Amino acid sequence: MLQVSLQANELLLISFTATWVGGAYINGTAEALYNGGLLGCQAPFGYALSLVIGGILFAKKMRDEGYITMLDPFQVKYGQRVGGLLFIPALLGEVFWTAAILSALGATLSVILAIDMTLSVIISAIIAVFYTFTGGLYAVAYTDVVQLFCIFVGLWVCVPASLLQDKTKDLSRNAADWIGTIGGFKETTLWIDCMLLLIFGGIPWQASAQKLSFVAGIGCILMAIPPALIGAIARNTG
Repeated sequence: MLQVSLQANELLLISFTATWVGGAYINGTAEALYNGGLLGCQAPFGYALSLVIGGILFAKKMRDEGYITMLDPFQVKYGQRVGGLLFIPALLGEVFWTAAILSALGATLSVILAIDMTLSVIISAIIAVFYTFTGGLYAVAYTDVVQLFCIFVGLWVCVPASLLQDKTKDLSRNAADWIGTIGGFKETTLWIDCMLLLIFGGIPWQASAQKLSFVAGIGCILMAIPPALIGAIARNTG
């Protein structure tokens, strides 16, 4: 029983991390660092803090009360109408998040297989729907393990390959450029606003697992390192 429990916890940890670290997270990290430098790449830090804060302030309380989602305590306190109203932005968030993931996966397939972007997105959606319907949540959890492993290995293979290109410059000699700057007062307030949105806007998506939240937060940071390096390399490529 202990071994089964440990294996289940490991599976949950990887699946919990993979929920955040998808194609949109990886592609977005590289793109954000390429366009705005390290300081403009807010998602990895914001999501990691979101996981940790959610674990500290909400996870234990939600599990003790038997809540399933962050909407439940609002529905218990304010009634079903408020719960139904709050469901609308939650639904929109899930729809847009799904669209971002499918778009990232479709873009990857489009580049690798040299096929139309729209067709790539449709194929990606069909595959995801098929294994979810046939295998249920177990299929989702196990494919999360495989996908996270492939992402981790694949990205770390890409990093040295990118560094060894002829036109790649030494990152240490141009650190100020790929670290980036925030700008004036207006840009600073916008940066703070976006960071708060990532931190506190991500908390309602958390599953109620305190320890997993802490470790998954670390996992988000670790998984952001290779795409961030790729973005920095692209920014410094002559």
